[in-house]
Amino acid sequence: MQASSSAGNRPAPRPATGRLGVLTPGLGAVATTFIAGVESIRRGLSKPIGSLTQMATIRLGKRTDKRSPFIKEFVPLARLDDLVFGGWDPIPDDALTAARKAGVLQEKDLEPVADFLAAIKPMPAVFDQKYVSRLSGTNVKKGKSKRDLAEQLRQDIRDFKARHKLDRLVMVWCASTEVYIKAGPQHATIEQFEKAMDRNDEAIAPSMLYAWAAIMEGVPFANGAPNLTVDTPALLQLAIARGVPICGKDFKTGQTWMKTVIAPGLKARMLGLEGWYSTNILGNRDGEVLDDPASFKTKEESKLSVLHTILQPELYPDLYNGFSHVVRINYYPPRGDNKEGWDNIDIVGWMGYPMQIKVNFLCRDSILAAPIVLDLALFMDFAQRAGMKGIQEWLSFYFKSPMAAQGLQPEHDLFIQQTKLKNTLRHLMGEDQITHLGLEYYPS
Repeated sequence: MQASSSAGNRPAPRPATGRLGVLTPGLGAVATTFIAGVESIRRGLSKPIGSLTQMATIRLGKRTDKRSPFIKEFVPLARLDDLVFGGWDPIPDDALTAARKAGVLQEKDLEPVADFLAAIKPMPAVFDQKYVSRLSGTNVKKGKSKRDLAEQLRQDIRDFKARHKLDRLVMVWCASTEVYIKAGPQHATIEQFEKAMDRNDEAIAPSMLYAWAAIMEGVPFANGAPNLTVDTPALLQLAIARGVPICGKDFKTGQTWMKTVIAPGLKARMLGLEGWYSTNILGNRDGEVLDDPASFKTKEESKLSVLHTILQPELYPDLYNGFSHVVRINYYPPRGDNKEGWDNIDIVGWMGYPMQIKVNFLCRDSILAAPIVLDLALFMDFAQRAGMKGIQEWLSFYFKSPMAAQGLQPEHDLFIQQTKLKNTLRHLMGEDQITHLGLEYYPS
């Protein structure tokens, strides 16, 4: 967590007055499911299941105080009624058409909000098939350089804010996984980054242009894909200089979410791990994109980092040194958005006896991702009003491959992440952090 002031003199977060624009690069399955869901909730047709900001409580003070308000009542978050949606996509379909093509939501759930969705049309995207080979589209910006394209995005942001009379904006990347890019000298400083934009350097992917444009316009940016995007020294420098919160990467939805639940349980009981084999089948646009080896490499890097970080084989070599971790993703069109994740976990117990855990998670990818988009939009807006800037490590709870300050390992344990998230909210609101250490442990 990087803050603009110390804990002792931090001013209270500014109130969430006015309208908040939520911009999503990508208007596909995840974004349309998120937008349709929020509108359904606003019309009283459904509940915000899966959203911490809307449904979770937070304990304050001692257990005997019995203070556990809802997070949305404790923290000054934007109201759902104040959210306004917009986005970019290389495919020109309006949100209703895109939602129907995605096949996540049934017609009985789309029909009541059809008028609302049909009115949301994507702005022309910054898109290059070189970075997402399995997709193509006609709703694409043209420009003489990558900086020119990024400046067009900045103008889109300004126009959207003015057109809808918005007070604030946030941006959440909901588009596809790009090909794997390793950070290089082009990403080391903002000067080098901007020069690379000017010369159309291949190391500057479209997602980076959205992140640069957002930060330049003072808009918090959350990266929902495993792309490098905003996770570079250059854009971190820019975010801190401009007082903008950033976070990412890659929404923690299905199989990896389960890993961050199960792996801490194994470690807590000091049970060994011989191997963890994971395979996924999915048939949505994400599955098609990940069928390309270059895009899969980006996703694989995100998925593989979780277990080693949680289990710490360097500290527990007898339990976790050299375990086998295999991840496979297979594009299978009949499955659609209903991703299926199979896990075979070979564990070791007392006296070296082997045991196995089998998990078959038939999840709905966009159904799990949509409340994450909502929470990130509301929390990132809150972070900016609380004077936060740079990497928001307290939001690691939502990501497969969380960004962390230079020199620090990201935290992957879901339960530590949850504690950090809630303690950050307590801290920002002037409440004591919960440590579970009290006077009852030190009787007189």
